[in-house]
Amino acid sequence: MPDTPTPATLHKNAGGTPNPGPPPGATGAAKAAGERGRTALAVGVVEKIAGMAAREVSGIHALGSGLARTFGAMRDRVPGGKSSIGRGIKAEVGEKQTAIDIALVVEYGVVIPELARQVRENIINAVERMTGLEVVEVNIAVNDVHLPDEPEFEEEEEPVPSSGQRPKLK
Repeated sequence: MPDTPTPATLHKNAGGTPNPGPPPGATGAAKAAGERGRTALAVGVVEKIAGMAAREVSGIHALGSGLARTFGAMRDRVPGGKSSIGRGIKAEVGEKQTAIDIALVVEYGVVIPELARQVRENIINAVERMTGLEVVEVNIAVNDVHLPDEPEFEEEEEPVPSSGQRPKLK
């Protein structure tokens, strides 16, 4: 078995300087710098990239299902709360591949199959370019159509006391 230098033995050689090459008799080339370790991407990274890429396509009103948007809107109102760029997006991330599911609300009048094609293409391009992962699929669910006269966020109004006094707390 050939002697493979360890970091400790590199510093203890006779000349006091590290041995720059592989030991005599070793076979194979030294690994390139990019091959000396692995890079792990969190699911949230892929979800945020996909969310930003989807929002770049015109015709999308919002991302997420009705429930996710409602909770997100409440979270956005809390002081110190952060809005989620990845809202409405689920990703599965492996070492070399990823699959993405996205829920959309589209603007009224948009041709949905064309919009879906543009969103899918934009997400695939952004995720593959930025992460190096292969996007095996982008599944799109259109959950709602936003009409021009609909309010942005439907809220229930609290009844105002007729006497002008504050309501009593229980």
